[in-house]
Amino acid sequence: MVKIMIFLMLLISLSFSAVNVNKANSAQLETLNGIGPSKAQEILKYRKAHGAFKTVDELVNVKGIGAKTLQRMKTQVSVR
Repeated sequence: MVKIMIFLMLLISLSFSAVNVNKANSAQLETLNGIGPSKAQEILKYRKAHGAFKTVDELVNVKGIGAKTLQRMKTQVSVR
């Protein structure tokens, strides 16, 4: 029973880890709600041109990401 509880706790903690948009690659970005291959590439392109994101809200400056997309993925991302 203890092993099952430890396994479940580990599984839950892994499912809540945020994707760092300043370090993530395309495949990692595509795990976010509303982000497919083209938006992932736009995030990488923006990051390369402007440097690291200072806040999660800055993602709305990326081509193809609006307020609704940001809201869907806001709890899944971090900048640190």
